[in-house]
Amino acid sequence: MNTDTQHDAPLDGAEILRRARALAPVLRERGAEIEANRTLPADVVELLRATGVFRIGHGPATGGPGLTSPEQLEVIEAISYGDSSAGWCAGIGAMGGAITNFLTPEATRALYTGPDLITAGSLVPAGRAERVPGGYLLSGHWPFGSGVRHADLLTSGAFVYQDGEPWAAPDSPHDHDSMQFVVRGSAAEPVDNWDTTGLCGTGSSDYVLNDVFVPEGHTFSFFEPRVAPNPMAWSDSFMRALPGVPLGITRAALDHAREVASTRYDGMAGRSWADSWRVQTELARCEAEFNAARKGVYAATRRQWEVLSAGGVLDDLSLTERGAVPLSGLHAVHVARSVVNRLYDLLQTWSINHDSPMDRWLRDTAVLSQGQIGHDVVLESVGAYLLGQPPKVRIGLGIH
Repeated sequence: MNTDTQHDAPLDGAEILRRARALAPVLRERGAEIEANRTLPADVVELLRATGVFRIGHGPATGGPGLTSPEQLEVIEAISYGDSSAGWCAGIGAMGGAITNFLTPEATRALYTGPDLITAGSLVPAGRAERVPGGYLLSGHWPFGSGVRHADLLTSGAFVYQDGEPWAAPDSPHDHDSMQFVVRGSAAEPVDNWDTTGLCGTGSSDYVLNDVFVPEGHTFSFFEPRVAPNPMAWSDSFMRALPGVPLGITRAALDHAREVASTRYDGMAGRSWADSWRVQTELARCEAEFNAARKGVYAATRRQWEVLSAGGVLDDLSLTERGAVPLSGLHAVHVARSVVNRLYDLLQTWSINHDSPMDRWLRDTAVLSQGQIGHDVVLESVGAYLLGQPPKVRIGLGIH
C-alpha cells in the first residue's frame, strides 16, 4: 500500500466533504461489521483515507488543503453521520496535521512523508523514555489508543529519565519533564482489551512499546510550536474537529426517527405516527436542541478561527469566547446522549434490536460521554479558567 499519496491532484475542502458525505451510506451499511470487528476493517480504513479526511489538518506546506477548523469539523460530522466509530477514528487519525506544527521541519519531513498518513496514540505520559545518545529508548503501556491497529504513526506521552533518574531540562519549570514521542505504528503491540458498550469499532485498545529508539528530533510538546504562528499552532487544534462526532450521530438519529415516524401506523389509536402530538412535539424538541448545540459549536469555532487567522492569539478572545470552544463540544456530547435516549424511547420496540441503528447510537453516545471531549473534567477546567484559576487540563483551552 502506498500511503504517500492517494490522489492524482490535491483535494480541496469541498471535494473532501463531498467524498465524506458520499461514503456515509456505505459506512452505515457496514456498521454492524465495524462494531463486531472491534476495530475498523482494513478496507474501511482505506475508504476513509481515499476521502482525504486524514489530511484535513495539514496546510499547504505539508501537502494538505489548509482547511479551517470549521471545515475540518464539517468533514468529521459527515463521516460520523455514517458511523460513529469511523467518525471518531477519522477525527483522531487526522491529528497528524496539527502535530506537524510542534515538530521540527526536519522531523516532519522524515515522519510525515505524505498528508494521508494516519496518526494514533495516547497523550497520557504513561511511558518511560530513557535518554541515550541521539535520542531516547521508549517503553510503556498506554490506554485508549483509538485506531492503533491501523495507524501509520503513533504519538505517546512519557516521562524522561537519564541514568534511571527523573530528568528535566535546565530551563524547565518542572522537576520531571514529560513530552510526546512519535514512532512508526508498526512498533506498537496492541493489547486485546477493547470490549466495550459502545464505539466498539474504534479499536481503542491499550498498546505497548518496548525499548523503541526515538531520535531526539522526533519528540515534541503541544505547548511549544516550532513553526511560524498560524491558527493550527495551538495545543487544542487537534481537538477542534472532534465535536463533529456527536453532531453527526445526533443528526443521523433524528433523520432515522423521522423516517420511522413517517411510515408507522398506530393501530390502537387508529392514526399514523405522523399525526401523533407526542411524536410531533418530541421530534421538534429534539431538533431544537440539536440545532442550538450545532450552532454553538460552529459559532465558537468560527470565532476562534476568525481571531487566529487575522494574526491574533487565543488571549485576544474574551474569557467566555475562549471557554466556548471546549464547552460547546462538551454540550454537543451531552445533547447527543439526551436526544438519542429520547428518540430510542419514542420509537419503542423499533429501537431495541441489535440491528437497529438506534441501539448502536444509544451505546455509542454513552461511551462518547466518558471520553476526552465529553467528560466533566472539561467543565472543571473551563470553570476554573473563567474564575481566574489554573485549569486542571490546559490543552483543551489552548493554554501554552
